[in-house]
Amino acid sequence: MSRISKPIQNSVTAALVFLVLFFLTVGGALAGDDENIALLDRSAKAFAAVVKKAGPAVVYVEVEKSVHVAGGQGSPYDFFSDPFFERFFGPQFKHPRIPRQREFKQRGAGSGFIIDADGYILTNNHVVSDADKITVRLSDEREFTAKVVGTDPQSDVALIKIDGKNLPVLPLGNSDKLQVGEWVIAIGNPFELYQTVTVGVVSAKGRNRMGISDYENYIQTDAAINPGNSGGPLLNIHGEAIGINSAIFSRSGGYMGIGFAIPINMAKNIEQQLLQHGKVTRGWLGVMIQNVNKDLAKSFNLTSTHGVLISEVSAHSPAEKAGIKQGDVVLAIDGKKVDNVAELRNAIAMTSPGTKLVLTVIRDGKKYSIPVAIGEQPADFAQTAKQAGRSPLADMGLSLQNLTPELAGQFGYEKGQGVLIAEVEPDSPAGRVGLQAGQLIEEVNKLRVHNLKELKGALKRSKHKKQVLLRVRAGDFSQYVVLRAE
Repeated sequence: MSRISKPIQNSVTAALVFLVLFFLTVGGALAGDDENIALLDRSAKAFAAVVKKAGPAVVYVEVEKSVHVAGGQGSPYDFFSDPFFERFFGPQFKHPRIPRQREFKQRGAGSGFIIDADGYILTNNHVVSDADKITVRLSDEREFTAKVVGTDPQSDVALIKIDGKNLPVLPLGNSDKLQVGEWVIAIGNPFELYQTVTVGVVSAKGRNRMGISDYENYIQTDAAINPGNSGGPLLNIHGEAIGINSAIFSRSGGYMGIGFAIPINMAKNIEQQLLQHGKVTRGWLGVMIQNVNKDLAKSFNLTSTHGVLISEVSAHSPAEKAGIKQGDVVLAIDGKKVDNVAELRNAIAMTSPGTKLVLTVIRDGKKYSIPVAIGEQPADFAQTAKQAGRSPLADMGLSLQNLTPELAGQFGYEKGQGVLIAEVEPDSPAGRVGLQAGQLIEEVNKLRVHNLKELKGALKRSKHKKQVLLRVRAGDFSQYVVLRAE
Protein backbone atom coordinates (compact mmCIF):
# COMPACT_ATOMS: atom_id res chain seq x y z
CA MET A 1 0.00 0.00 0.00
CA SER A 2 1.43 3.22 -1.02
CA ARG A 3 1.89 6.03 1.42
CA ILE A 4 1.16 9.70 0.82
CA SER A 5 3.98 11.98 1.68
CA LYS A 6 3.53 14.44 4.57
CA PRO A 7 3.58 17.62 2.47
CA ILE A 8 1.06 16.19 0.02
CA GLN A 9 -1.09 14.96 2.90
CA ASN A 10 -0.99 18.40 4.48
CA SER A 11 -1.91 19.99 1.13
CA VAL A 12 -4.85 17.66 0.67
CA THR A 13 -5.96 18.33 4.22
CA ALA A 14 -5.74 22.11 3.64
CA ALA A 15 -7.66 21.80 0.37
CA LEU A 16 -10.38 19.78 2.07
CA VAL A 17 -10.60 22.36 4.85
CA PHE A 18 -10.78 25.16 2.23
CA LEU A 19 -13.54 23.37 0.33
CA VAL A 20 -15.50 22.77 3.52
CA LEU A 21 -15.14 26.43 4.53
CA PHE A 22 -15.99 27.57 0.95
CA PHE A 23 -19.19 25.56 0.83
CA LEU A 24 -20.11 26.67 4.33
CA THR A 25 -19.54 30.32 3.34
CA VAL A 26 -21.39 30.04 0.03
CA GLY A 27 -24.15 28.09 1.65
CA GLY A 28 -24.44 30.73 4.37
CA ALA A 29 -24.45 33.53 1.80
CA LEU A 30 -27.11 31.76 -0.21
CA ALA A 31 -29.12 31.24 2.94
CA GLY A 32 -28.64 34.94 3.73
CA ASP A 33 -29.78 35.87 0.23
CA ASP A 34 -32.83 33.70 0.69
CA GLU A 35 -33.62 35.53 3.91
CA ASN A 36 -33.15 38.94 2.24
CA ILE A 37 -35.28 37.93 -0.71
CA ALA A 38 -37.92 36.62 1.66
CA LEU A 39 -37.83 39.96 3.50
CA LEU A 40 -38.21 41.88 0.21
CA ASP A 41 -41.02 39.55 -0.79
CA ARG A 42 -42.84 40.24 2.47
CA SER A 43 -42.34 44.00 1.99
CA ALA A 44 -43.67 43.87 -1.57
CA LYS A 45 -46.67 41.85 -0.47
CA ALA A 46 -47.28 44.30 2.39
CA PHE A 47 -47.41 47.23 -0.07
CA ALA A 48 -49.65 45.21 -2.38
CA ALA A 49 -51.99 44.37 0.53
CA VAL A 50 -52.29 48.06 1.46
CA VAL A 51 -53.10 49.02 -2.12
CA LYS A 52 -55.59 46.17 -2.54
CA LYS A 53 -57.46 47.27 0.56
CA ALA A 54 -57.32 51.03 -0.12
CA GLY A 55 -57.82 51.02 -3.89
CA PRO A 56 -61.62 50.53 -3.97
CA ALA A 57 -62.10 53.74 -1.95
CA VAL A 58 -60.07 55.86 -4.40
CA VAL A 59 -62.23 57.42 -7.13
CA TYR A 60 -61.85 59.12 -10.48
CA VAL A 61 -63.42 62.60 -10.57
CA GLU A 62 -64.43 64.08 -13.92
CA VAL A 63 -65.72 67.66 -14.11
CA GLU A 64 -67.45 69.66 -16.79
CA LYS A 65 -67.47 73.46 -16.87
CA SER A 66 -69.10 76.00 -19.17
CA VAL A 67 -66.68 78.49 -20.66
CA HIS A 68 -68.00 81.62 -22.37
CA VAL A 69 -65.87 83.12 -25.12
CA ALA A 70 -66.64 86.44 -26.81
CA GLY A 71 -67.15 86.07 -30.56
CA GLY A 72 -66.55 89.70 -31.54
CA GLN A 73 -63.77 91.28 -33.54
CA GLY A 74 -60.36 89.97 -32.70
CA SER A 75 -61.63 86.72 -31.20
CA PRO A 76 -60.84 83.33 -32.74
CA TYR A 77 -64.48 83.15 -33.81
CA ASP A 78 -64.67 86.46 -35.68
CA PHE A 79 -64.95 84.61 -39.00
CA PHE A 80 -65.86 87.71 -41.03
CA SER A 81 -62.46 89.27 -40.34
CA ASP A 82 -60.81 86.43 -42.27
CA PRO A 83 -59.08 87.57 -45.51
CA PHE A 84 -61.21 84.99 -47.36
CA PHE A 85 -64.27 87.22 -47.10
CA GLU A 86 -62.44 90.22 -48.52
CA ARG A 87 -61.17 88.15 -51.47
CA PHE A 88 -64.64 86.77 -52.08
CA PHE A 89 -66.75 89.91 -51.66
CA GLY A 90 -64.14 92.56 -52.41
CA PRO A 91 -62.43 95.21 -50.23
CA GLN A 92 -65.70 97.08 -49.89
CA PHE A 93 -67.13 94.20 -47.83
CA LYS A 94 -68.09 95.38 -44.38
CA HIS A 95 -69.83 93.32 -41.76
CA PRO A 96 -71.09 94.63 -38.44
CA ARG A 97 -68.84 93.34 -35.67
CA ILE A 98 -71.43 92.26 -33.14
CA PRO A 99 -69.80 90.61 -30.16
CA ARG A 100 -71.40 87.30 -29.44
CA GLN A 101 -70.90 84.96 -26.51
CA ARG A 102 -70.16 81.37 -27.43
CA GLU A 103 -70.39 78.64 -24.82
CA PHE A 104 -68.01 75.72 -24.75
CA LYS A 105 -67.73 72.73 -22.46
CA GLN A 106 -64.38 72.35 -20.75
CA ARG A 107 -63.55 69.01 -19.16
CA GLY A 108 -61.04 68.17 -16.49
CA ALA A 109 -60.20 65.28 -14.22
CA GLY A 110 -58.74 64.52 -10.84
CA SER A 111 -58.99 62.08 -7.98
CA GLY A 112 -60.68 61.74 -4.61
CA PHE A 113 -61.30 59.19 -1.86
CA ILE A 114 -64.38 58.02 0.01
CA ILE A 115 -64.36 58.80 3.73
CA ASP A 116 -67.90 57.71 4.59
CA ALA A 117 -69.94 54.68 3.48
CA ASP A 118 -72.82 57.00 2.54
CA GLY A 119 -70.75 58.58 -0.22
CA TYR A 120 -68.83 61.55 1.19
CA ILE A 121 -65.60 62.14 -0.76
CA LEU A 122 -62.57 64.33 -0.04
CA THR A 123 -60.80 65.99 -2.96
CA ASN A 124 -59.18 69.32 -3.91
CA ASN A 125 -61.07 72.55 -4.37
CA HIS A 126 -59.20 73.20 -7.61
CA VAL A 127 -60.51 69.89 -9.01
CA VAL A 128 -64.23 70.71 -8.58
CA SER A 129 -64.26 74.51 -8.40
CA ASP A 130 -66.97 76.13 -10.61
CA ALA A 131 -67.95 72.75 -12.06
CA ASP A 132 -71.36 72.46 -13.74
CA LYS A 133 -71.30 68.68 -13.55
CA ILE A 134 -69.18 66.28 -11.47
CA THR A 135 -69.03 62.58 -12.34
CA VAL A 136 -67.42 60.10 -9.96
CA ARG A 137 -66.25 56.71 -11.19
CA LEU A 138 -65.43 53.93 -8.73
CA SER A 139 -62.83 51.24 -9.24
CA ASP A 140 -65.62 48.75 -10.10
CA GLU A 141 -66.66 51.05 -13.02
CA ARG A 142 -69.85 52.31 -11.35
CA GLU A 143 -70.55 55.97 -12.10
CA PHE A 144 -72.36 58.55 -9.96
CA THR A 145 -73.21 62.21 -10.33
CA ALA A 146 -71.78 64.09 -7.37
CA LYS A 147 -72.85 67.29 -5.68
CA VAL A 148 -70.62 69.76 -3.84
CA VAL A 149 -71.18 69.82 -0.07
CA GLY A 150 -68.68 72.63 0.45
CA THR A 151 -65.32 73.98 -0.71
CA ASP A 152 -62.52 75.92 0.95
CA PRO A 153 -60.32 77.71 -1.60
CA GLN A 154 -57.98 78.99 1.12
CA SER A 155 -56.80 75.46 1.95
CA ASP A 156 -57.72 73.84 -1.41
CA VAL A 157 -59.96 71.23 0.26
CA ALA A 158 -63.41 70.22 -1.03
CA LEU A 159 -66.09 67.80 0.15
CA ILE A 160 -68.42 66.23 -2.41
CA LYS A 161 -71.10 63.52 -2.12
CA ILE A 162 -72.56 60.74 -4.24
CA ASP A 163 -75.75 58.80 -3.53
CA GLY A 164 -74.46 55.43 -2.46
CA LYS A 165 -74.70 52.97 0.39
CA ASN A 166 -72.16 50.64 1.98
CA LEU A 167 -69.38 52.10 -0.14
CA PRO A 168 -65.71 51.24 0.51
CA VAL A 169 -64.13 53.69 2.95
CA LEU A 170 -60.54 54.82 3.39
CA PRO A 171 -59.61 55.29 7.07
CA LEU A 172 -57.99 58.58 8.05
CA GLY A 173 -54.70 58.56 9.92
CA ASN A 174 -52.85 61.10 12.06
CA SER A 175 -50.54 63.28 9.98
CA ASP A 176 -48.99 64.83 13.10
CA LYS A 177 -47.33 61.49 13.87
CA LEU A 178 -45.84 61.19 10.40
CA GLN A 179 -42.04 61.33 10.33
CA VAL A 180 -39.64 62.33 7.59
CA GLY A 181 -38.28 59.20 5.92
CA GLU A 182 -41.42 57.08 6.38
CA TRP A 183 -42.74 55.09 3.43
CA VAL A 184 -45.86 56.52 1.76
CA ILE A 185 -48.08 55.42 -1.12
CA ALA A 186 -49.92 57.68 -3.57
CA ILE A 187 -52.97 56.44 -5.46
CA GLY A 188 -54.74 58.46 -8.13
CA ASN A 189 -55.57 58.87 -11.78
CA PRO A 190 -52.71 60.79 -13.45
CA PHE A 191 -53.36 61.52 -17.13
CA GLU A 192 -56.60 59.50 -16.78
CA LEU A 193 -54.60 56.33 -16.06
CA TYR A 194 -56.99 54.91 -13.47
CA GLN A 195 -55.78 53.56 -10.13
CA THR A 196 -52.11 54.37 -10.62
CA VAL A 197 -49.96 53.52 -7.59
CA THR A 198 -46.61 55.09 -6.74
CA VAL A 199 -44.39 54.63 -3.69
CA GLY A 200 -41.89 56.94 -2.00
CA VAL A 201 -40.98 58.49 1.31
CA VAL A 202 -41.88 61.61 3.26
CA SER A 203 -39.22 64.06 2.08
CA ALA A 204 -40.17 66.91 4.43
CA LYS A 205 -43.00 68.29 6.55
CA GLY A 206 -44.39 71.76 7.14
CA ARG A 207 -43.61 73.13 3.69
CA ASN A 208 -45.06 76.63 3.29
CA ARG A 209 -44.59 79.84 1.29
CA MET A 210 -45.13 77.77 -1.86
CA GLY A 211 -47.78 80.13 -3.22
CA ILE A 212 -50.21 77.25 -3.76
CA SER A 213 -52.88 78.22 -1.23
CA ASP A 214 -53.41 80.72 1.60
CA TYR A 215 -52.90 78.16 4.38
CA GLU A 216 -49.96 75.89 3.65
CA ASN A 217 -48.44 73.17 5.79
CA TYR A 218 -47.61 70.62 3.12
CA ILE A 219 -46.18 67.14 3.38
CA GLN A 220 -43.46 66.84 0.73
CA THR A 221 -42.98 63.42 -0.87
CA ASP A 222 -40.98 61.86 -3.68
CA ALA A 223 -43.78 59.42 -4.48
CA ALA A 224 -44.56 60.24 -8.12
CA ILE A 225 -47.49 62.70 -8.40
CA ASN A 226 -48.67 63.99 -11.77
CA PRO A 227 -51.62 65.96 -13.19
CA GLY A 228 -54.74 63.96 -12.33
CA ASN A 229 -53.38 62.83 -8.96
CA SER A 230 -54.87 65.96 -7.38
CA GLY A 231 -57.39 65.06 -4.68
CA GLY A 232 -56.16 61.49 -4.29
CA PRO A 233 -54.84 60.07 -1.02
CA LEU A 234 -51.32 59.82 0.31
CA LEU A 235 -51.25 56.66 2.46
CA ASN A 236 -49.03 55.43 5.25
CA ILE A 237 -47.99 51.77 5.43
CA HIS A 238 -51.05 51.03 7.55
CA GLY A 239 -53.33 51.98 4.66
CA GLU A 240 -54.54 55.20 6.30
CA ALA A 241 -54.89 58.48 4.41
CA ILE A 242 -52.42 60.93 5.93
CA GLY A 243 -52.64 63.54 3.17
CA ILE A 244 -54.48 64.79 0.08
CA ASN A 245 -52.17 64.96 -2.95
CA SER A 246 -52.45 68.52 -4.23
CA ALA A 247 -49.54 69.89 -6.20
CA ILE A 248 -46.15 69.26 -7.72
CA PHE A 249 -43.02 71.31 -8.16
CA SER A 250 -42.15 71.06 -11.83
CA ARG A 251 -40.41 72.97 -14.58
CA SER A 252 -41.71 70.55 -17.20
CA GLY A 253 -45.34 70.15 -16.12
CA GLY A 254 -44.67 66.56 -15.06
CA TYR A 255 -43.12 64.71 -12.14
CA MET A 256 -39.69 65.92 -11.00
CA GLY A 257 -39.42 64.18 -7.63
CA ILE A 258 -41.24 66.78 -5.52
CA GLY A 259 -44.93 66.51 -4.68
CA PHE A 260 -47.05 68.12 -1.99
CA ALA A 261 -49.98 66.82 0.05
CA ILE A 262 -52.32 68.61 2.46
CA PRO A 263 -51.95 67.02 5.94
CA ILE A 264 -55.06 64.99 6.73
CA ASN A 265 -55.37 66.57 10.19
CA MET A 266 -55.88 69.96 8.55
CA ALA A 267 -58.33 68.41 6.07
CA LYS A 268 -60.29 66.70 8.89
CA ASN A 269 -60.99 70.02 10.59
CA ILE A 270 -62.11 71.59 7.31
CA GLU A 271 -64.17 68.57 6.28
CA GLN A 272 -66.14 68.64 9.54
CA GLN A 273 -66.94 72.33 9.11
CA LEU A 274 -67.96 71.84 5.48
CA LEU A 275 -70.18 68.92 6.49
CA GLN A 276 -71.88 70.83 9.29
CA HIS A 277 -72.03 74.35 7.86
CA GLY A 278 -71.08 74.15 4.18
CA LYS A 279 -68.30 76.65 4.83
CA VAL A 280 -65.20 77.10 6.98
CA THR A 281 -65.03 79.52 9.92
CA ARG A 282 -61.50 80.43 10.95
CA GLY A 283 -59.98 82.01 14.00
CA TRP A 284 -58.70 85.60 13.86
CA LEU A 285 -56.13 87.45 15.93
CA GLY A 286 -56.03 90.77 14.07
CA VAL A 287 -52.30 91.31 13.49
CA MET A 288 -49.85 91.74 10.63
CA ILE A 289 -46.91 89.40 11.11
CA GLN A 290 -43.51 88.70 9.60
CA ASN A 291 -40.66 86.25 10.00
CA VAL A 292 -37.67 87.21 12.12
CA ASN A 293 -34.41 87.36 10.17
CA LYS A 294 -30.92 87.85 11.59
CA ASP A 295 -31.02 91.63 11.34
CA LEU A 296 -34.38 91.86 13.09
CA ALA A 297 -33.29 89.38 15.75
CA LYS A 298 -30.25 91.53 16.49
CA SER A 299 -32.30 94.73 16.54
CA PHE A 300 -34.86 93.27 18.95
CA ASN A 301 -32.19 91.70 21.17
CA LEU A 302 -33.30 88.15 20.37
CA THR A 303 -30.98 85.17 20.73
CA SER A 304 -32.31 83.44 17.58
CA THR A 305 -34.53 83.93 14.52
CA HIS A 306 -37.27 81.70 15.95
CA GLY A 307 -40.59 83.37 16.54
CA VAL A 308 -42.91 85.74 14.70
CA LEU A 309 -42.74 89.54 14.81
CA ILE A 310 -45.97 91.52 15.23
CA SER A 311 -45.58 94.41 12.78
CA GLU A 312 -49.08 95.85 13.17
CA VAL A 313 -52.12 95.39 15.46
CA SER A 314 -55.59 96.09 14.07
CA ALA A 315 -57.88 98.42 16.00
CA HIS A 316 -60.59 96.71 18.07
CA SER A 317 -59.11 93.29 17.27
CA PRO A 318 -58.72 90.36 19.71
CA ALA A 319 -54.98 91.09 19.79
CA GLU A 320 -55.50 94.74 20.77
CA LYS A 321 -58.05 93.81 23.44
CA ALA A 322 -55.61 91.28 24.90
CA GLY A 323 -52.79 93.84 25.10
CA ILE A 324 -50.58 92.53 22.31
CA LYS A 325 -48.39 95.32 20.96
CA GLN A 326 -46.52 96.18 17.82
CA GLY A 327 -42.97 94.89 18.12
CA ASP A 328 -43.92 91.87 20.24
CA VAL A 329 -42.35 88.60 19.11
CA VAL A 330 -44.56 85.53 19.53
CA LEU A 331 -42.59 82.48 20.62
CA ALA A 332 -45.33 79.97 21.51
CA ILE A 333 -49.07 79.31 21.63
CA ASP A 334 -50.28 77.39 24.69
CA GLY A 335 -46.69 76.31 25.25
CA LYS A 336 -46.22 74.97 21.71
CA LYS A 337 -43.32 76.67 19.95
CA VAL A 338 -43.96 78.67 16.75
CA ASP A 339 -41.00 79.29 14.48
CA ASN A 340 -42.42 81.19 11.53
CA VAL A 341 -45.36 83.07 10.05
CA ALA A 342 -46.99 79.98 8.51
CA GLU A 343 -47.07 78.11 11.82
CA LEU A 344 -48.67 81.02 13.69
CA ARG A 345 -51.16 81.78 10.91
CA ASN A 346 -52.24 78.15 10.56
CA ALA A 347 -52.54 77.65 14.32
CA ILE A 348 -54.78 80.70 14.76
CA ALA A 349 -56.86 79.93 11.66
CA MET A 350 -57.56 76.37 12.82
CA THR A 351 -58.67 77.56 16.27
CA SER A 352 -62.42 77.88 16.79
CA PRO A 353 -63.62 81.46 17.44
CA GLY A 354 -64.14 82.08 21.16
CA THR A 355 -61.30 79.78 22.19
CA LYS A 356 -58.89 81.22 24.77
CA LEU A 357 -55.19 80.79 24.11
CA VAL A 358 -52.05 81.94 25.88
CA LEU A 359 -49.40 83.58 23.70
CA THR A 360 -45.82 83.65 24.93
CA VAL A 361 -44.14 86.83 23.67
CA ILE A 362 -40.91 88.74 24.12
CA ARG A 363 -41.28 92.49 24.62
CA ASP A 364 -38.25 94.70 25.29
CA GLY A 365 -36.21 91.67 26.23
CA LYS A 366 -38.75 90.34 28.75
CA LYS A 367 -40.99 87.31 28.33
CA TYR A 368 -44.73 87.62 28.91
CA SER A 369 -47.69 85.21 28.85
CA ILE A 370 -50.72 86.96 27.34
CA PRO A 371 -54.19 85.32 27.37
CA VAL A 372 -56.24 86.12 24.26
CA ALA A 373 -59.77 85.17 23.14
CA ILE A 374 -59.64 84.27 19.44
CA GLY A 375 -62.19 86.08 17.26
CA GLU A 376 -63.89 85.05 14.03
CA GLN A 377 -62.12 85.82 10.79
CA PRO A 378 -64.02 88.46 8.77
CA ALA A 379 -65.69 87.24 5.58
CA ASP A 380 -63.50 89.43 3.34
CA PHE A 381 -60.32 88.71 5.27
CA ALA A 382 -58.56 86.73 2.53
CA GLN A 383 -58.91 89.44 -0.10
CA THR A 384 -58.13 92.24 2.35
CA ALA A 385 -55.05 90.41 3.64
CA LYS A 386 -53.74 89.88 0.12
CA GLN A 387 -54.14 93.54 -0.73
CA ALA A 388 -52.69 94.75 2.58
CA GLY A 389 -49.91 92.18 2.65
CA ARG A 390 -48.59 92.88 -0.84
CA SER A 391 -45.72 95.32 -0.80
CA PRO A 392 -45.78 98.20 -3.32
CA LEU A 393 -42.33 97.02 -4.45
CA ALA A 394 -42.97 93.27 -4.17
CA ASP A 395 -42.05 92.81 -7.84
CA MET A 396 -38.62 94.19 -6.99
CA GLY A 397 -38.22 91.75 -4.08
CA LEU A 398 -38.97 94.14 -1.21
CA SER A 399 -41.33 93.77 1.76
CA LEU A 400 -41.97 97.19 3.31
CA GLN A 401 -43.69 98.62 6.37
CA ASN A 402 -44.26 101.95 8.07
CA LEU A 403 -41.67 103.10 10.57
CA THR A 404 -43.40 102.93 13.96
CA PRO A 405 -41.91 104.58 17.08
CA GLU A 406 -40.85 101.14 18.36
CA LEU A 407 -39.14 100.18 15.11
CA ALA A 408 -37.58 103.63 14.78
CA GLY A 409 -36.06 103.23 18.23
CA GLN A 410 -34.78 99.75 17.42
CA PHE A 411 -33.08 100.81 14.17
CA GLY A 412 -31.91 104.28 15.27
CA TYR A 413 -34.23 106.32 13.04
CA GLU A 414 -36.78 109.04 13.72
CA LYS A 415 -40.52 108.38 13.54
CA GLY A 416 -41.79 109.11 10.03
CA GLN A 417 -38.29 109.38 8.61
CA GLY A 418 -39.08 106.95 5.80
CA VAL A 419 -40.33 103.47 4.90
CA LEU A 420 -38.59 100.51 6.50
CA ILE A 421 -37.35 97.56 4.43
CA ALA A 422 -38.63 94.55 6.35
CA GLU A 423 -37.42 91.76 4.06
CA VAL A 424 -35.43 91.34 0.85
CA GLU A 425 -35.73 88.34 -1.45
CA PRO A 426 -32.19 87.10 -2.17
CA ASP A 427 -32.53 86.47 -5.92
CA SER A 428 -34.40 89.65 -6.81
CA PRO A 429 -33.59 93.10 -8.24
CA ALA A 430 -33.39 94.50 -4.69
CA GLY A 431 -31.27 91.61 -3.46
CA ARG A 432 -28.85 91.89 -6.34
CA VAL A 433 -28.09 95.58 -5.69
CA GLY A 434 -27.36 94.78 -2.04
CA LEU A 435 -30.41 96.16 -0.24
CA GLN A 436 -30.93 94.69 3.22
CA ALA A 437 -33.65 94.46 5.85
CA GLY A 438 -33.45 97.36 8.31
CA GLN A 439 -32.53 99.96 5.71
CA LEU A 440 -34.81 102.97 5.17
CA ILE A 441 -36.29 104.29 1.90
CA GLU A 442 -36.35 108.10 2.06
CA GLU A 443 -36.92 109.00 -1.59
CA VAL A 444 -38.72 107.39 -4.54
CA ASN A 445 -37.89 108.83 -7.97
CA LYS A 446 -36.49 111.96 -6.22
CA LEU A 447 -39.71 112.49 -4.23
CA ARG A 448 -39.39 112.55 -0.42
CA VAL A 449 -41.49 109.85 1.24
CA HIS A 450 -42.27 109.41 4.94
CA ASN A 451 -44.68 106.45 4.88
CA LEU A 452 -46.19 103.75 2.67
CA LYS A 453 -49.00 106.01 1.46
CA GLU A 454 -46.54 108.58 0.15
CA LEU A 455 -44.37 105.82 -1.36
CA LYS A 456 -47.36 104.42 -3.27
CA GLY A 457 -48.22 107.90 -4.49
CA ALA A 458 -44.68 108.45 -5.74
CA LEU A 459 -44.77 105.15 -7.62
CA LYS A 460 -48.09 106.05 -9.28
CA ARG A 461 -46.56 109.28 -10.63
CA SER A 462 -43.66 107.41 -12.16
CA LYS A 463 -43.46 107.30 -15.98
CA HIS A 464 -41.25 104.20 -15.93
CA LYS A 465 -43.28 101.42 -14.32
CA LYS A 466 -40.49 98.85 -14.56
CA GLN A 467 -37.75 101.05 -13.12
CA VAL A 468 -37.52 102.99 -9.86
CA LEU A 469 -34.87 105.24 -8.33
CA LEU A 470 -34.56 104.98 -4.55
CA ARG A 471 -32.53 106.85 -1.98
CA VAL A 472 -31.87 104.39 0.79
CA ARG A 473 -30.43 105.09 4.23
CA ALA A 474 -28.40 102.73 6.41
CA GLY A 475 -27.51 104.45 9.69
CA ASP A 476 -25.75 107.76 8.99
CA PHE A 477 -25.20 107.08 5.30
CA SER A 478 -27.53 107.10 2.31
CA GLN A 479 -27.13 106.08 -1.33
CA TYR A 480 -29.11 106.02 -4.56
CA VAL A 481 -30.00 102.69 -6.15
CA VAL A 482 -31.92 101.86 -9.32
CA LEU A 483 -34.20 98.83 -9.34
CA ARG A 484 -35.39 97.30 -12.60
CA ALA A 485 -38.25 94.80 -12.75
CA GLU A 486 -37.41 91.51 -14.42
